[in-house]
Amino acid sequence: MNVKAIAKFALPLGIVAATAVTVMLILNNPPEAKFSPPKTAARILVEVQKIERQPYTVAIDSYGTVRPRTQTSLTSQVSGQITYISENFREGGFFEKGEIMVRVDPRDYRAEVKVAEADLILAQQTLSEESARADQAKADWQRLGKKGKPNDLVLRIPQLQAAKASMLSAEAKLGIAKLALERTEIKAPFSGRILGKHVDIGQVVSANTSLADIYATDFVEVRLPIKNSDLPLLNLPQEANRQAPAAIPTQVLFYSDLIGDQQWSGILVRTEGAIDSDTQQLYGVAQIDKPFDLTPPLIKIGQYVNASIIGRTLPDAIKIPNSAIYQGTFVYIEKDGLLQRRNVRTLWKNDEDALIAEGLEEGENIVLSPLGNVVSGTPVKVAGRDEPTKAEGAAQ
Repeated sequence: MNVKAIAKFALPLGIVAATAVTVMLILNNPPEAKFSPPKTAARILVEVQKIERQPYTVAIDSYGTVRPRTQTSLTSQVSGQITYISENFREGGFFEKGEIMVRVDPRDYRAEVKVAEADLILAQQTLSEESARADQAKADWQRLGKKGKPNDLVLRIPQLQAAKASMLSAEAKLGIAKLALERTEIKAPFSGRILGKHVDIGQVVSANTSLADIYATDFVEVRLPIKNSDLPLLNLPQEANRQAPAAIPTQVLFYSDLIGDQQWSGILVRTEGAIDSDTQQLYGVAQIDKPFDLTPPLIKIGQYVNASIIGRTLPDAIKIPNSAIYQGTFVYIEKDGLLQRRNVRTLWKNDEDALIAEGLEEGENIVLSPLGNVVSGTPVKVAGRDEPTKAEGAAQ
């Protein structure tokens, strides 16, 4: 056989031989499976808080705008030229009750008083003359010895009554003239502040002209909406029986950052007589006494304020952080190193705290760390706890 023929058969035979050798090696040296011991289950590190019953005073959040107790228009009751205005008669000016704010030119009214006084003197003179004539008529009747009772005309009774009526009319006109003269000095009806003025010195005004808008400064009020669910937690002012002894006033704290950090204290003085038709909520009215006694006065009419109404104190409340409640319905409890999902019913809550009505018991550990959707039975490690629990030891 030539070389080409030998090469043609040798190559396939070599491949078959190599394959056979490889198979023999694999059969004589089978792979061995190596098993490692199970690893410890991963545990979530959480912070917990032991639940304790303790007294808790509820503070209901609300809001409103500052409004005056009394706001009215200072009005002129006479006409004339303004000859005087008070230095306090300007926007923002403070005034006291009875202070003369504006004076109208009184000369015409003084003249009318003198005319009315003269008319009264004439009426008094006429009355005196008619009284004397009536007495003389009665004496003449008796002197003449006439029998019977004289009629009114003989005794000049109608003339006497007319003279009395004229005098009474003159007295009334004098009183009206003096009242008009007195009204040329427009006085403050109460202690307050100018909200806005409409006239100035030299201006001619007529009767019923609005001179300024004013409001009282003895106290201000704030109208506060109250959620229906919060009403049982508040000591509302007595309404059903006005003769009942007054309860302890409900305190209200007000906050504003309009001009720095501001704070005022007031009381809840009443509730409105009807439910608001738009919000279907009851509104309470709080009062801040002497709000302008600060120097300088910081509170402003129309200012928006946040309010905290101090409610009832619950003697044995279960309080937990509001952030520990998921979807508003459940929390996580840690027991023996394992998580438990627990449904709860909330009695009341604010941005920070929540009071639990049902679902938790005193002594249990509530999980404070934020968790996702974790199933009950998940092992956890409590931060700050050195010794593992039985469940943790079994897991290890």
